[in-house]
Amino acid sequence: MSRRLLRFVEPRTVEIERGPVPTPAPEELLVETICSGISPGTELMLFRGDAPADVPADETIAALSGDLSYPVAYGYACVGRVTRVGDEVSEDWLDRQVFAFHPHASHFTAPPRDLVPIEGEPPERATLLPHVETALSICMDAEPSIGERIGVFGQGLIGLLTTRLLAAYPLSRLSTVDGSADRRDRSVALGADRSIPPDEALSDLDCAIELSGNPDALDAAIAATGYAGRVILGSWYGDRRANLDLGGRFHRSRISIESSQVSTIAPRLRGRWDTDRRLSLATKWLSRVDPDTFLTHRLSVEEAAEAYRLLDRREAVGVVLTY
Repeated sequence: MSRRLLRFVEPRTVEIERGPVPTPAPEELLVETICSGISPGTELMLFRGDAPADVPADETIAALSGDLSYPVAYGYACVGRVTRVGDEVSEDWLDRQVFAFHPHASHFTAPPRDLVPIEGEPPERATLLPHVETALSICMDAEPSIGERIGVFGQGLIGLLTTRLLAAYPLSRLSTVDGSADRRDRSVALGADRSIPPDEALSDLDCAIELSGNPDALDAAIAATGYAGRVILGSWYGDRRANLDLGGRFHRSRISIESSQVSTIAPRLRGRWDTDRRLSLATKWLSRVDPDTFLTHRLSVEEAAEAYRLLDRREAVGVVLTY
């Protein structure tokens, strides 16, 4: 048996590296992966070559050390079973189903503190855990209030999950924007009051949430926001620049623009919230998520290149790799 590890080697090229199955250190466990979820944001940027090479992969995830320069192993949604424990780890961990923030790999080692026991959840649904956590983080940053008009730009995996969460708030109107008719239909089924294509305009929003990954959408989100409203930017554009019209109306609008990123908790919330509490809430929300709404394709890890091509062509919403 050999380990299979997915690596991005250059723009639009991924490879499966084979090697020996790692042996856990005394304080580690060995996990055999069942499936892993693709992040259609950062991973797609790596596939396209749009990610800045000198940016740390993720300073909060131990398995993602280093930067985003090629070649790089990336990913953070592995679900598997513990098949071996180190000498210093309790055998109670054996055969438990766990989630890990780890790159796509058929086998990996990790200390218990880096694993989330997630028994009882279907493995494919469990791969959505970090995406649900991201959607929760976006909602926490947006701080929706009763009766507000909110618009979500982009109905990819994170956009749809954010729509699912926002539909539980007592808003006066929840609108979404996406170029795909299929994604708009999914959005309405999840609770959006209406979903429109980008060539139609929203207006007078209390809060606009930009999750499309398209820099041009940020200007549209600002234009749709009313006086003293707020724009939450959850997209990461990498090396691409956003061309914004900040003259005219914007100058007197008192619109705020705030970045939202899941690695940290907003300073105003840190007195009561930390990442462990938020992850615990995301774990509870998993049971309310129908994976078939968000995961449109399932491919073996050997077909990873096709998985990224499907995402690049917007023919897939969420993709799970199987092992």
